[in-house]
Amino acid sequence: MNKEKHQCDSVAEELIDDEKNLILLNDDVNTFDYVIDTLIEVCGHTKEQAETCAWITHYKGRCAVKSGTFDELKPYYDCLINRHLLAKIQ
Repeated sequence: MNKEKHQCDSVAEELIDDEKNLILLNDDVNTFDYVIDTLIEVCGHTKEQAETCAWITHYKGRCAVKSGTFDELKPYYDCLINRHLLAKIQ
């Protein structure tokens, strides 16, 4: 029974490790409107979600704007970088 539980725990840990966040980082270059419009277009956020993320990023320096596996997040990351926003997958 302990062996089965250990195997389940290992699988659960692997699944959790696969979950990443796309983090938007604060910068002193882009306007709020630009960031909000970009989050709506790239990440599919509602206006309210995008505004909230923009404010969190402004005050805290960073905000998770999307979650998923690395492979799922990479195209979003590339789009944000190509639009001159600072981002990372973590």
